[in-house]
Amino acid sequence: MAPDRGGRAPLLGLGMFIGEVAGTPAHMAKSDSFFIRAISDAASGGAYAQEEIDLGSFVNLGVKNSTLLRIHNIAVQYADGSIAGGVSPELPLHSAVAGGGKIAFQLTTQSQTSMVPLSDKSVVASGGLMLYGDPNTTAYGVSQSHDLDVGPQSFTQGMLIGVDSLFFGTEIGGTVSSGDAVVAIMLECTLENATQASATALALSQQ
Repeated sequence: MAPDRGGRAPLLGLGMFIGEVAGTPAHMAKSDSFFIRAISDAASGGAYAQEEIDLGSFVNLGVKNSTLLRIHNIAVQYADGSIAGGVSPELPLHSAVAGGGKIAFQLTTQSQTSMVPLSDKSVVASGGLMLYGDPNTTAYGVSQSHDLDVGPQSFTQGMLIGVDSLFFGTEIGGTVSSGDAVVAIMLECTLENATQASATALALSQQ
């Protein structure tokens, strides 16, 4: 099977995976919610940055039994990267130009080298912090808006994950006058045993 965009082939042959869990009982226990966190630096120069989130301790695609990860919610925090510890109560991120700037993030199931559109099947979540400058002066920023393009909480049952790593990418576009930024993400997750239905769902989503 040819690799999807990002250069990474699916972890298992999906047909084989469906066959392995076809005889699994329909009712399987789920874990309580737990949280996975990651952080990435977004450089003011505009270079794409990416951090790998290792899921090897959670996702297990075995011959007889498989464990899948379900992400229910995400929360994202933006902070000034020039401050010790990366967090400021004042959140001094700003743009002092009329065109403004954006600090973007994405969470994907495949490694990327740049931001990708929602049509890319590896996208789990994406969004950004938009910083607006004053069109009449460059002395100060005007406002900010935080947009979540898509996230697991947008869907009825969250998003099922059957890969051994997620990739958290960040990038700055336009002008962010305050300089580098730090973006942190928190995932609310549960674990569940694979069933024929969940294997089919993964096959259809083509992670």
